[in-house]
Amino acid sequence: MFYSVYFISLMLLLMLKKRLFLACMAAACLIFPVVLHATALFEKENLAAWCIVPFDAAKRGPEERAAMLQELGLKKFVYDYRREHIPQWNAEMEALKKHGIELTGWWFPGQLNDEAMQILSVIQRHGMSHCDLWVTGKDGTVDSEVERLKPIAQEAAKLGVRVGLYNHGGWFGEPENQVLIIEALKKEGVDNVGIVYNLHHAHADLNRLPEVLKLIKSYLICLNLNGMDFEGDKKGRKILPLGAGAEDARVLKEIRDSGYQGPVGILNHTEADAKARLQDNLTGLQWLVDQLNGKEAGPRPDYATWH
Repeated sequence: MFYSVYFISLMLLLMLKKRLFLACMAAACLIFPVVLHATALFEKENLAAWCIVPFDAAKRGPEERAAMLQELGLKKFVYDYRREHIPQWNAEMEALKKHGIELTGWWFPGQLNDEAMQILSVIQRHGMSHCDLWVTGKDGTVDSEVERLKPIAQEAAKLGVRVGLYNHGGWFGEPENQVLIIEALKKEGVDNVGIVYNLHHAHADLNRLPEVLKLIKSYLICLNLNGMDFEGDKKGRKILPLGAGAEDARVLKEIRDSGYQGPVGILNHTEADAKARLQDNLTGLQWLVDQLNGKEAGPRPDYATWH
């Protein structure tokens, strides 16, 4: 009898402790969701390498580039090209498949010309339907941009591909104008258009970033990071590795707090070796994420491509 009572009491105590533990974990998730989210948003599996094809001191080819991404532990890649790279397109796709790299985006012409149709053909042939088309624009009007972009989006939709409006300065790069274009396209029956937001082309948005992210969040398909200073684009500090910018910790916190959960880009976009600059960004990003997660900042990273 004594052992039965003891056993029942022990089981009840263990059940009580388990329920208390689960309740505490649930409360922690409610209180600290942004900390958990920060880890997922900025981890390697969610990072896409950008501006590493024409921007690479090592002048890597498709195989060397894909192997480099695999070695760095990066799983996503956005393809920016120049005319000399066109003969390599099929080799690029095969190398990405071989090394387990996902093609998440492709820098795309501003009109549906022969080059654009060739890109769509490569995407279809290699089954890259998860690839978005990154399209920029110039000063214009909502109506003129809808007329220009609609044929591109319609051809992309045939492959199940999205179009991302890429802020590259000027009228077209203003978030408010991009939202107007997207909403106007929706009225035309085109619903596969979103936004690719680049911090290195958004220095003017630094003092209103939470407002911008709230505006574009429902359309945002990729957000490209950069080391950020106020007016850095006017002071010779337009492209910086993560952690080198005076505003980086605040910017990452605002991105985390926005609730955005899509892909995050890191870039070279310099004449440096692409692998070294990507590694600098990975190092700087980890330094910033540690701070977001409550750790002491410690010394700023020692960069290989920035002094």
